[in-house]
Amino acid sequence: MNIFNIIKNKQEYWLVDQIKREDVPTESYIRELVDILEEWKRLEIGFLSLLMDEQFESWLLEKKFSKISSIVEYTRKLEGLTVTNDQITWHSLAEDLIDDLQYAELYELCRSGSANKNTKQPIAQVMRSLKSELGPEWHKHCYYFIKDGAFAGISISHIEMGTEDEGRLFYFGVVPALRGQGIGQRIHQISMELLKKFHATYYVGSTDVNNTNMIKIFEKNGCELRDRKGIYKLVR
Repeated sequence: MNIFNIIKNKQEYWLVDQIKREDVPTESYIRELVDILEEWKRLEIGFLSLLMDEQFESWLLEKKFSKISSIVEYTRKLEGLTVTNDQITWHSLAEDLIDDLQYAELYELCRSGSANKNTKQPIAQVMRSLKSELGPEWHKHCYYFIKDGAFAGISISHIEMGTEDEGRLFYFGVVPALRGQGIGQRIHQISMELLKKFHATYYVGSTDVNNTNMIKIFEKNGCELRDRKGIYKLVR
């Protein structure tokens, strides 16, 4: 039974996410995580980032993990989603209207001033992660949004690894100049609609517990609280 999702980015890092199941005992999670850690150490990977239920926190801290913060997960079914057309337009990077460098610069702008406490990776590393994690057609997943002729934000839609229809946003953000105007809620709503292109039937989104603006967007767009996990990091 798969109880952890793992994204492996060559020698740079592993992203490990606990799959919470009621029928899996605590001991099974610990045994599986110990095996993951042994392989991570043997392969000499740079760092490991872990999302896991906070009931394991004491054990993780004993294993020299550092706690970064906590996240909340929200979810909603995509059927019945209503998108209001309010003069926001969007394009995918696959349309070749802008190049990868311009998209990276827009990505960097959108993530500036974020309330999320997880350490930001250099944007060049983020772009490499997109190519590695989303596959050869990664451009099709990368969207940018325009309002009144100017860039308004970006989102990156994909299906969660190990599932067939769980829609996720690798990233979602609004340019600083347009924050606080309701643009984020509308872009997020459109982004959930775009997930249907990849055959998603439901959406799962997460954010730092301190990111009250993103939590409000989730709630305004009909998402319901599903879970809470700690963010932990282990550096070799």
